[in-house]
Amino acid sequence: MASNRRLRTAALTSALLLAACSGGGAGHGPRSSKGGGPASGSRAIADVHVKLTPVARVDHATAMAVRAGDSALYVNEQVGKVRAVRDGTLDPEPVLDLTATISAGGERGLLGIAFAPDGKHVYVDYTNLDGNTRVDEYAMRGTSADPQSRRELLAIEQPQPNHNGGQLTFDAGGLLYIGMGDGGAGGDVGPGHVPGGNAQSTDTLLGKILRIDPRPAGKRPYSIPPGNPFADGKSGRPEIWAYGLRNPWRFSFDDKTGDLWIADVGQDKWEEIDFVRAGTGAGDNFGWNRLEGKHAFTGQPPPGAIAPIFEYGHDGGACSITGGFVYRGAHIPALVGAYLYADFCAGDVHALRFDGSKVTAEGELGLHAAQISSFGRDGAGELYVVSQEQGLLRIDSA
Repeated sequence: MASNRRLRTAALTSALLLAACSGGGAGHGPRSSKGGGPASGSRAIADVHVKLTPVARVDHATAMAVRAGDSALYVNEQVGKVRAVRDGTLDPEPVLDLTATISAGGERGLLGIAFAPDGKHVYVDYTNLDGNTRVDEYAMRGTSADPQSRRELLAIEQPQPNHNGGQLTFDAGGLLYIGMGDGGAGGDVGPGHVPGGNAQSTDTLLGKILRIDPRPAGKRPYSIPPGNPFADGKSGRPEIWAYGLRNPWRFSFDDKTGDLWIADVGQDKWEEIDFVRAGTGAGDNFGWNRLEGKHAFTGQPPPGAIAPIFEYGHDGGACSITGGFVYRGAHIPALVGAYLYADFCAGDVHALRFDGSKVTAEGELGLHAAQISSFGRDGAGELYVVSQEQGLLRIDSA
């Protein structure tokens, strides 16, 4: 029994590493801003004094969410459990247990979680026993999800075991955004991929950010927002909001501005951060697999491709970006307005400032955790690091 557990732990620990770590050999290149060189003003970032405070040990944590009117922090375990952390203590019983219906290991498992704005429902993104993506809704009964209330929203076939995406988040208007990777393998050209790549095809949901209204519409489990670029279904799948993405593992809205920040995992050489101004973005093409970051990858760049505002190479052991949030809390004034992110392999937490046209500062915060799979934000705007090895940690002023 102990031997089996050790094997399972090893498989899960390598999970997101395999996912992110893109495809072949290490790439090279310094961290660079849109201007092509190291961002100016990094000393200001270095002057921010913060520390990581352990909050709770959560087994192979992948994502965190909060619920309106509830002080608990809800954290996914990759194996298939949603756990609640209250006042630094992990509840002994899971909020939701999907272990019997989930394939966990590699890049598969319970990957995303979000609560409806009113807190009455929880949404989860996971890979089922066949390795395919499911996005389900559960009704909350008190502080637990009712397993009998399951309502399947999306069922998406995955041709490969990696690049499953998994991010779920709501915008201020109550629309649900869903991250989908390009279907896996390497270069978006593997078995099961459409000619030219899934990410550039509007006939597949892979390599996209999807947007739906999760409320039922007639016989459908959800409705299509009229602002979606292919809402009529004539030139593309109506669920698509943006495309040309490799694996938008984590993205988030800025609570204050409504801007969207997307961290898209790269292939061999470049990890990228994309920025979408509030009220825009529908129909945006971020360039993959014609481009990796700002660099040619295969074929010609698509017309009007949206360039990242920031990219970095794989020097120093970096391999896979993990996106975070813009800090809007009250405990670290020097960090307000900065976007935080990390790299799954390197483990260092970075902050970046963007003035709407250029990156004005970028640098390390002096924080390190092993295998950072996600970030979290509580109801007060304070930020958390979600580590596969160390569980849940809070970013505090030092």
